[in-house]
Amino acid sequence: MFNRVPRNLLPLLSGALMGLSWYYHLSLLMLVAWLPLLAFETAYREGHISNWRYNLSVYFGFFLWNLLVSWWVVNASAGGAVVAFVVNSFFMTIVFVVYTRLRQVLAFTGNHWFLVPLWLAWEYGHTLWDLTWTWLTLGNVFSNLHPLVQWYAYTGTSGGSAWVLVSNILIYRTLSQPSAIKQRILTTAVVILPIIVSLTLYLLPTKNPDSTSKVVAVQPNIDPYNEKFFTGFSEQFEKTAAMVTPELDSSVDLLIFPETFISENLNEEVMNEREEIDWFRGTYLHSYPKLTIVAGSNSYQLFNDITKHPSTARFDERVKAWFDVYNTGICITTQSVQLYHKSKLVPGVERMPFPALFKPLEALAIDMGGTMGSLGTQSGRTVFKDQCGRLSAPVICYESVYPDFVREYIQLGAQLITIITNDGWWGNTPGYRQHKDYARLRAIECHRWVVRSANTGTSCFIHPNGDMEQETAWWQPAVITAQVGLYNDQTFFVKHGDLLSYTASVIAILLLVWRLLIFVLRLVTKNP
Repeated sequence: MFNRVPRNLLPLLSGALMGLSWYYHLSLLMLVAWLPLLAFETAYREGHISNWRYNLSVYFGFFLWNLLVSWWVVNASAGGAVVAFVVNSFFMTIVFVVYTRLRQVLAFTGNHWFLVPLWLAWEYGHTLWDLTWTWLTLGNVFSNLHPLVQWYAYTGTSGGSAWVLVSNILIYRTLSQPSAIKQRILTTAVVILPIIVSLTLYLLPTKNPDSTSKVVAVQPNIDPYNEKFFTGFSEQFEKTAAMVTPELDSSVDLLIFPETFISENLNEEVMNEREEIDWFRGTYLHSYPKLTIVAGSNSYQLFNDITKHPSTARFDERVKAWFDVYNTGICITTQSVQLYHKSKLVPGVERMPFPALFKPLEALAIDMGGTMGSLGTQSGRTVFKDQCGRLSAPVICYESVYPDFVREYIQLGAQLITIITNDGWWGNTPGYRQHKDYARLRAIECHRWVVRSANTGTSCFIHPNGDMEQETAWWQPAVITAQVGLYNDQTFFVKHGDLLSYTASVIAILLLVWRLLIFVLRLVTKNP
């Protein structure tokens, strides 16, 4: 297999195939993209490749994959780009090399399967720490072929990751043993059956919603680099009001503006007294009192007690107090202002990883919303309640990439997912399109309508089966309106969580403990 390809190029071939899988609806290419890498790993264990060459070649294969999929990150942040492909590739290499070492030590038929729990555990663990960058989670690759993965409502995106790995391993073993009929049947079933099941689910009649809500989503298209944070809010607000007002009437329930639409920093202690909030109420809620408005903003909170403040807080000499700054979602009604602080922050961009340790370096974080340095977060999710008591999930930008994170909103009763984002930082690149497509997966996993309001990029409505409606064009102002369904049911994934990842993590830990015990036993018995 791959005899005509120079061995050292096999990881690069895998990296190229993985990268191409994210483009032109070639997602199914990922079901064979790992084959050259698996062949390279076999050649290494057979003694044809040195240790240093193996590790370096695997790294460059993963680096090529990261580069092809997420090269556009450099448009927003050089530091973010380092995390996106240099550091991320390093972590991927560690996982694959650990897999190789386990196969060498725990040598028995079927140890190919070690890759599945190790990789799924890595993907899940990568969502939980400060260096998180889950853009290349394997299951994400099917976001532009969503009719094929309707079963994510049961497994979450990790089900797609498992499908990729299991399919590659089975196909590799089948090609290595072409005469094994049972192996060929099993391989065919694993590749084909999930597609058949998904298409069946996709074609079934849609369940009637428990209620509906008329929603207006706004795409102001304000240049984040040259305009948004350099002009006053009055000018931007009035420009947007001219677009929005003709679309409003008494039947509209929810009006959504994008991330950091309010570019000024708002003091949360006096939020109700801010003129920006008064503007919303005077412009829209005065005429339509049953309307609820969701918008993004920057906000801050003061901590007068010097001993009690988050690690991300900074000290203001003028007022002699600590304060923390947030990327905030605001829900405005005639009676109240509800707040949610973005809690999945882009490492190296919105947050210096491990701020308790590296706080002196936080000035290196780029300005991605009018505020320099690490932003604060909140520990739990918050759902917004509209004037009629209907609940929505205020997902802010990068948070929409995290399945287990978003499902927590649904567990709290959210009947609708709203994503407010500002994708203009990336320019007219695949970045904003990938981000938009990932939202399809959240709709499927949670069985919820998704309303997407982007400053620029793509605003749209997404059906619970992942179908997209009224997709807006890049770099064009737009206002879109739809009657969306509200659901109270919970999918298997929402109820029980990412069971595949949880199980894989336990198995991966057991494998590593097994390897450690063997090492200790050999050390004690002095057996090399």
